[in-house]
Amino acid sequence: MEIVALWTGWLLVWALGVAVIALMRSPPATPVDAGEVPFLIGCGWFLGQFVLTLWMRLLSAAGVPFGVMTIGAPVAAVALVAGWIGARRSRGTGGIAGLLDGVQSAVRSLGGSSLGGLRRMAWLALLGWIALRLAILLFEVTIRPLYPWDAWTQWATKARVWYAMGTMVPFAGAPEWFALPTGAAYFDAAPHYPATIPLTQVWSATLLGQFDDALVNLPWWLTALALAFAIYGSLRFRRMTPLAALAGAWIVLSLPILDVHVALAGYADLAMAAYLTLAAVAWLRYADQRSPADLALAVLLSVACVLIKNPGKAWILTLVPGVAAAFLPRYRLAFAALFVAAAAIVAFVLAQTSLTILGYRTGTGFRMPWRSLAEAYFAFANWHLLLCGVVAVGLLAWRRLLHPTLAPLTITIAAGLVFLAFGFAFTNAGAWVEDQATVNRATLHLAPLLALWMILAFHDWSHAPSASAGDN
Repeated sequence: MEIVALWTGWLLVWALGVAVIALMRSPPATPVDAGEVPFLIGCGWFLGQFVLTLWMRLLSAAGVPFGVMTIGAPVAAVALVAGWIGARRSRGTGGIAGLLDGVQSAVRSLGGSSLGGLRRMAWLALLGWIALRLAILLFEVTIRPLYPWDAWTQWATKARVWYAMGTMVPFAGAPEWFALPTGAAYFDAAPHYPATIPLTQVWSATLLGQFDDALVNLPWWLTALALAFAIYGSLRFRRMTPLAALAGAWIVLSLPILDVHVALAGYADLAMAAYLTLAAVAWLRYADQRSPADLALAVLLSVACVLIKNPGKAWILTLVPGVAAAFLPRYRLAFAALFVAAAAIVAFVLAQTSLTILGYRTGTGFRMPWRSLAEAYFAFANWHLLLCGVVAVGLLAWRRLLHPTLAPLTITIAAGLVFLAFGFAFTNAGAWVEDQATVNRATLHLAPLLALWMILAFHDWSHAPSASAGDN
């Protein structure tokens, strides 16, 4: 029964997110765009998970103890009301026949049924491959207790205590903890880390009725599943074929380091990568369609990035130049040049200044660990051929990278790479690159978006008319 409660509770949270996003969207006057349904399903998980943690913060602030009813009952009520209103708005009568029609349309819009012959066989084979991989990862998540170092020294410590206490009691570092009266605060290795990830584990434990070191990590597997839906939908939205879009989702899910963060659950980096990717996609969708629903989704996902991990504050800033170029495409080249100039000035100033920013110390001078980065990205098995593919596509499609259809994402990727390079070259994080302790986790934050850019850049290059290939 505990397992049933765990799955029911998290699927209810997922349904909440889907229902809220569907409610925010106006009733479609035209057939649903390609990719709309899988994108809504995927983003629904992330929105629902984030809203759940906001609600748990509110309960804690109000002095209401955590419990299945205090947390879950309002979530269920909002999901049901939002779903009912959304169904009434989109179908008018909302009867059983209308509901069945909506489900049938949703299944058709997932894409595979529109293919024929060998392409359909390839689509189904690739879908089976992804399903098998996810099944293996689910087995890993559900049997392996908390294992990675940071998971049980910096993240799950908070979850374990908050579950036992039924509320968000404060944490403090060693000096403050020793100075405080007994019981005034609890201690772990990172008391300043955001609460979003631990709160998801608290909800799992609440559903189970105990803190099971393995099962509390189910959200990591659900994050991978939802990310696959969202990436597939975002590529279909960009008019890619169902087979190409599914291949894009497979590329992301097959990244070894991403799979490690699912199987060895407990870190915040997987969630950071997923929320950052979908925040960027939502902002670009809003710039393209100007839908209030996309704006609301982009804002919420951006706020979530800040509340998942401290570097999220900097990662959100890397989206600014690309989003600006999306809203003002005529000035995209100016935005690109302005970004390069601003990045150079900021790097120069911070390199000469000793500061501690988001836990990293600047003023160490320029020390780019070229060999360690080359080993991490091109020699070791953490990334398959992602970085090789990025370089190859960049060389093939360089004339198209600042084309209006691709420039916003190109500038966003450039900003993310500059942020990583600055951290490795001008802060004490460079020392952690040498022993491969940080480079892969930091790069994972950008990796799904980097894969999306690679796929879209190759698609844009391969489908561009030869006469306009150099037209920027």
